[in-house]
Amino acid sequence: MDPSLLVVVVIVTALVFDFTNGFHDTANSMATSIATGALRPKVAVAISAVLNLVGAFLSVEVAKTISSGLVDETKIGPEIVFGGLIGAIAWNLFTWYVGLPSSSSHALFGGLIGATWVSAGADSVHFAKIVDKVLVPAAASPVIAGLVAAGTTYLVYRLFVRRRGSRGFRVGQIISASLVSLAHGTNDAQKTMGVITLTLVTAGSLPAGSAPPVWVIVSAASALALGTYLGGWRITHTLGKGLTDIEGPQGFAAQTSSAAVILLSSHFGFPLSTTHVCSGGIIGSGVGRREAPVRWRMAGRMVVAWLFTLPAAAVVGAAAGKLASLGEVGTIGVGLAGVAFGVGIYLLSRRKPVTAHSFTVPEPSAPGPEPERLAA
Repeated sequence: MDPSLLVVVVIVTALVFDFTNGFHDTANSMATSIATGALRPKVAVAISAVLNLVGAFLSVEVAKTISSGLVDETKIGPEIVFGGLIGAIAWNLFTWYVGLPSSSSHALFGGLIGATWVSAGADSVHFAKIVDKVLVPAAASPVIAGLVAAGTTYLVYRLFVRRRGSRGFRVGQIISASLVSLAHGTNDAQKTMGVITLTLVTAGSLPAGSAPPVWVIVSAASALALGTYLGGWRITHTLGKGLTDIEGPQGFAAQTSSAAVILLSSHFGFPLSTTHVCSGGIIGSGVGRREAPVRWRMAGRMVVAWLFTLPAAAVVGAAAGKLASLGEVGTIGVGLAGVAFGVGIYLLSRRKPVTAHSFTVPEPSAPGPEPERLAA
């Protein structure tokens, strides 16, 4: 395949991944606001999409980590990046179909690591940086977010809700959800920027260590925002109703805690999983309010998906990267297999669709201490 054409194919594939990242992670920002009735589903995803777009322009530190920190860009070509992206997209689509909030970020890292390892050797993967920048934050971030959310929830209920009721938290929850959306754009859009920049470096179009060009930032931000607007309703259902019963003050505490953790990690260039952080925040908010039982079985399923994300995407990425590295026929074969898998998942999802209309939110009731809930 012509090298320039291959680069175009990889860039388009990266933007497809970014799109799946958007609808896969919509729930991170807006599930609690939808669940409590603070925002209507369509309004929530529209706000989230706009703020994801804005957030993508705030920093490029995470993009630099991806483009020059995880693998040796001098030992791989665009076809290896292509294989890694196919692995990431496949895992994103599968977990979206089953409604599990797994990490799009770790799917991307796993696919890229697997493709690079098998095609260019283990010495092409910077394992020390992966442990430092990916694995340690992956383990610590949901715990930190959960502890902060639990403490915040406890204080909010003790200091405010018991005295004044929970009606005033609607506005606060909208603001905190918007902050999470902004933080998500700041962190997650950069991952695709980093992959596209890595592709351009491996193709010789950019020098090693380059920051993402402006057109890369704009295209990645736009793809993420579009995916966010379409809404990942299956995962929104899981985070909004599956982990705990959420009230307005809880949603405010969970979202504020998550946004703080994500923005701090973006500042230091950690490619954090917003899914891990936001899920940890929701569970923590359930722990902080005694009347909200945490559904630990669902939480356990989610953690299992987290543990499998990186290695599963790595296996698919390794196979796809190896096949793509064999030449034009291999690259075309990988692309066709990816398209077939995506179409298959979409057709399966239409058997039992979950859309914005699946979320029935009641009209605001008369003023009082009781929060609004999402009807089952």
